[in-house]
Amino acid sequence: MEQRYIVNESGRKTAVVLSLKDYKRLLEDLHDLAVVAERRGEPTVDFRDLKHRLRADGILQD
Repeated sequence: MEQRYIVNESGRKTAVVLSLKDYKRLLEDLHDLAVVAERRGEPTVDFRDLKHRLRADGILQD
């Protein structure tokens, strides 16, 4: 990820310039982290139970 900085008169970094691709990737990561935070309190599902449900729904095949 290439970054370029914008600096003020005294040379202090005040902003960063990213490529649009890197910016979109960062937004996706932030969204994913927000979803994880929202679901933190939800009950978990055992992997075997999940596979059984997916097979029962026809989504997963042996």
